[in-house]
Amino acid sequence: MIDDLEGISVFLAVAEARNFRLAGERLGVTRSAVSQALQRLEDRVGVALVQRTTRSVHLTEAGEVFLEAVRPSARQVRDAVQTVREMQARPSGLLRITVSSIAESFLSGTLLAGFIEAYPDIKLDITITDDEFDIVEAGFDAGVRLGEVIEQDMIVVPVSREQRQCPAASPAYLERRGRPHHPRDLQNHACIGWRPRPDTAPYRWEFTENDRDFDVAVDPAVTTNDMGMMIRMACAGAGITFGMLETFQPYFDRGELVPLLEDFCPPFPGFYLYYPRRQRQPLKLRALVDFVRKLRGAR
Repeated sequence: MIDDLEGISVFLAVAEARNFRLAGERLGVTRSAVSQALQRLEDRVGVALVQRTTRSVHLTEAGEVFLEAVRPSARQVRDAVQTVREMQARPSGLLRITVSSIAESFLSGTLLAGFIEAYPDIKLDITITDDEFDIVEAGFDAGVRLGEVIEQDMIVVPVSREQRQCPAASPAYLERRGRPHHPRDLQNHACIGWRPRPDTAPYRWEFTENDRDFDVAVDPAVTTNDMGMMIRMACAGAGITFGMLETFQPYFDRGELVPLLEDFCPPFPGFYLYYPRRQRQPLKLRALVDFVRKLRGAR
């Protein structure tokens, strides 16, 4: 039985990382140790699970079948081990969270700084990305996103107030080009747009008029995947950009940017911490959930 289990965690790490060195870093062992453990596993099952080249690592057909078979069981074993450890331990371990780049209130640092002070034995690993993916499949404990894009089978806890999106521009740009009075006027302005990746279309700016939602496909003069870049370009007078009101608020307060078309930008539900339903949640995740709920309740 022990021989059968040996190497499975190594195989899973290689299957997820598709790289022996990265798998070793995740497991805290050398690349050579990963290769040897995987070879022993393949010898026992009698078939190659991984196809290795000098540049890449791919699962064989047998490897794909093996991965689908062992992944759920391995997750159950990890949960069982974690449960036993937590019976006599306080919250500890690595908590992996994926967070939307526009979740300003969560990323401001105040909440997370308070959390690691309250739970010094928990280490946070935060990946900021706007890609949508299965957080369980990717190995994350939880995520933070706008509620509208979270899968229905997830448990959600609010981490922000209601949100608003709006266009914004610098006073210098508005003095030079004038102020738009309706979202359709944006097509006659220089715009600074956002897209998650180079192979995707720019985000369509969303508005509401007479209780009807609609969007405008602006033709950006500048497109980027970085909100900081969008703000800097707008402050420099390059055009009108679009984003979360709370992200722009410090620039509004300093007079560097001016909000636009606010009558067409009603509030909507904000950001949520979300995580999968499990019979027993890891103690480190429960600590974060309880901390967020307590903080929200105190406001």
